[in-house]
Order: sequence, then C-alpha cells, then structure tokens
Amino acid sequence: MNRMKIIDAHVHLVQTIAGTGAGGALRAIGGGRVMYDDGASFQMIPPEMGEDQVSPEAVLAVMNAHQVEKAVLLQGNFAGFQNIYSYEAARRYPDRFLAAASYDPFCLRCEGIRRHLFEELGIRVVKFEVSTGSGLMSNHGVLPLDGDVMEREYAYADDHSLVFVVDIGKLGSDSSQIPALRRAILRHSSMTFVVCHLLAPKRGMEWEMREGLRQLCLSNVWFDLASLPSNLRDTPPFEGARYFTHAAVEIVGADRLIFGTDMPFNLCSATYQSLVDSVQEDPGLSLSQKQVILYDNACRVFFGG
Repeated sequence: MNRMKIIDAHVHLVQTIAGTGAGGALRAIGGGRVMYDDGASFQMIPPEMGEDQVSPEAVLAVMNAHQVEKAVLLQGNFAGFQNIYSYEAARRYPDRFLAAASYDPFCLRCEGIRRHLFEELGIRVVKFEVSTGSGLMSNHGVLPLDGDVMEREYAYADDHSLVFVVDIGKLGSDSSQIPALRRAILRHSSMTFVVCHLLAPKRGMEWEMREGLRQLCLSNVWFDLASLPSNLRDTPPFEGARYFTHAAVEIVGADRLIFGTDMPFNLCSATYQSLVDSVQEDPGLSLSQKQVILYDNACRVFFGG
C-alpha cells in the first residue's frame, strides 16, 4: 500500500486512436495494438485498460488501486489530441482530473481553436509535443523553438496565464533544442513551464542530460519524470532512471521534479506500482524529497496548492 500522497502529472485518455507521427497516420488494429502508415506496429494500450479506447473510468480504476489522488490529462500527437474528451472527464470528475489541451499552430483557424479551448472552455494548461518522432516536427519539419511560430504560442499562453507543458523529444534529436527553449523561457519569465520526460535521455547521455538541466535551471521551469524508465529501456527497480533522477536533484533540486507515468502507454511494459516505487522506494532520496516529487510540486504547479 502506498504511504505517500500522489499526483500523476502525465496521463492520457483515449477516446479514439487518431495519432500522427513520422510514420504517418496511426490507427488501432485490435487488441490494444496500433499501426502507422509505414507498417510499424506496437502495443499502445494494455489489454486490461481497453481495446482501442482508454476511458476516464479505466484510468480512475488504476488511480484508486494505487491511492493516486489526482491526475493531469495531457495531450499529444502520439494518440491524437483528446481535448474535448479530457475536458469532459475533468468536468465529470473535477476532484480527480485536470485537463490540458493541445492544437496545431499551423491550423488556418488557430486563433479560433485557441479561443474556444482556453477562453470559452477555460482550460488552463496547454501541452505542446514538438518532437520529430510523433510531435509537431514529425509532420511540419524542423522549426526553431525560439522562432516566430512557437513565440506566438508562448505569448498567447503568457497572456492567458496558462501552464505551458512541452515535450521536446529525445535528447540529441533535432527537436531537442535546449538553448533555443532557454531563450524562449527567458522571454516569458513570469510563465510556468513544465518540460516532459526529464529531457528524454538515453543510456550513455549522462553528460548531455546534466548540461541540458543546467541550461534550463530557471525559476519558472519544472520537469516531469514520465517515461524515464522506458526511454532508458530500464527494468524494475529502474536503477537507471534513479541515477538520472538523482542527477536532476543535484542540479535543479527535488522541488523542480514532478512525478508522472505516461499512463496508459507505459503500462504495456511496466506495472503502475513499479513506476510509483521507482520514486517511493528509492533509497537515494529522502522522505521529504520523495513527497515533493510525488505530490507537492504537481499540487503547486497544476492545482494551485
């Protein structure tokens, strides 16, 4: 049984699998498996959570089984944007879910999309996945994170007091533009940024991850730990993920790290409890460090606590 309060700050609902990526359109092919147009296929949804959909109730069942108090419902091109489905789930379960929304800034009616999501519906978290794998740069080409396209979106988020969650892809990829992201964040120093996946390092990239964290060690930046074990191809008790987490504690501090699982996707290869235990049972973290990572930081950043 869990001994600490937990918020999972990186969760996905799936009403319909409608993803896009470097391999083209992504669609369900049965049994929780999916296939890109280029023929690449893999398991996206664990069988116990659904065939081709992940409902709010399926996520709540996992949360309840592990005493997870709240979850932040993020968006991404990987499964396809689930903005309204997530928004409706958060309205139905306001004490459990906070919905984020995403959009394509290249849409001709981008202004109307933003107005509806953030001004009319009142969603207060925006999520951008810009990765070359399944994000913005997978189908629009590489663009500068401090250039005109993204600056328009930072400025809108800043003007509307949105929390800006950004996934810049695998460390070392063309989308992992840490100096450019730093310049953009410095231009919007009053806005809250959350960078996903602790920069998504691979094994052997300890120096690169440390240097990236040093550049982004700013007063308005937090980092979520979602998918750190899977990106490292780590197995329980996730010693590789713990090594990178300890490095992050040294550089940015435990009060800048936020627990997340990337549920449901990572439950195809790991149990939810093992992901919790990667932090909760880590002998290299103090009790207070574990609590701020598992709960306090997300409470402050996303829920105003």
